[in-house]
Amino acid sequence: MGLSGTAQRALRNAWALFVGDGIEPPHATASAVVADGPHRTLRRYGEPDAGAPVLLVPPLAAPARCYDLRPGQSLVQHLVDAGRSVHVLDFGTMDRSDRHLGFEHWVDDIVPEAIARVSELCGGRDVDLGAWSLGGTLCLLTAAAHPGLPIRSITAFGTPIDYARIPFLGPARHLGRAVGEPALTAVTHLLGGVPAPLVQIGYRATALERELTRPWFVACNLADADTLARMEAIDRFQADMPGYPGRLFHQMAMRITVANDLATGRVRFDDRTIDLADVSVPVLALGGSDDVLAPVPAVEAIRRVLPGSPHVRFEVVPGSHLGLLAGLTACGTSWAHFTAFLDDPSAPVPTGPGASVGDVVRVPEFS
Repeated sequence: MGLSGTAQRALRNAWALFVGDGIEPPHATASAVVADGPHRTLRRYGEPDAGAPVLLVPPLAAPARCYDLRPGQSLVQHLVDAGRSVHVLDFGTMDRSDRHLGFEHWVDDIVPEAIARVSELCGGRDVDLGAWSLGGTLCLLTAAAHPGLPIRSITAFGTPIDYARIPFLGPARHLGRAVGEPALTAVTHLLGGVPAPLVQIGYRATALERELTRPWFVACNLADADTLARMEAIDRFQADMPGYPGRLFHQMAMRITVANDLATGRVRFDDRTIDLADVSVPVLALGGSDDVLAPVPAVEAIRRVLPGSPHVRFEVVPGSHLGLLAGLTACGTSWAHFTAFLDDPSAPVPTGPGASVGDVVRVPEFS
């Protein structure tokens, strides 16, 4: 008696997952490098100057392919299909030799250079910025520090502003205040930063339920190749997370997390202060309903720190921290908000029943 079709699929998937090369090969939408340098590789997707320019800026300590996770979960492909001229900035990996790099290196050099290059490639047009997590912080600080840059709008996916509203960071904030800056300085000087393995462990720890239920999830879905492929794409993404440079992590810990500078609207780096009131372009902020790294209240705080922006829009969308950007429901929710905002960043914020693009629903963490 032969095996059923379900059993055969389960055996093939088990072999691919545990012995072979995986359920599906790593995904990468076709692109061309249009600028390169240390921590500043700029890729274009689609045809040259295909439409209005969009630059996607990743967070530090996360791979740039967060925007191109896999087929059907690729914001890059979605924007290309919508007729945009899409560019992605890639910071690459970090090691001990990068320990001197701080926020200033990105805010004053890497991100402005990429914005100017994309504008140049697209006939001098202003550039719409899209950014996930800490990438949104980089974009906001860059726009505030350099108001003359050709920026048309900023969209921030899951970018926390008020770190006091992130419950899991409460103990770390108390510890930071207790031990003070000298202790953190000594640690970051010793390590040169936060090594990639620690970043990966930390990210997995924020989704502990996913990690604990993984064996059961695999067993229940062994005959479902597409579901396993989604899980596999997330696993690969997490395994590629780079580390933090020492100086930047120190600034992140003391100024952004402990001092909670973003929530005050003024971020201090040594003797320099960047005032978010100087952001003068429309901003869309998206908060994930199940995001523990950037809970909705922490993201929604953006409403009160950008008085110089002509339009600040905030929307709640379904998903975890990564799910709101690349989950199964993103196309009809967060991506729909993003593309509608790109069509007219100055449009009035919809109000009343039915104003949202999509309802907030629960989605599996493995999607």
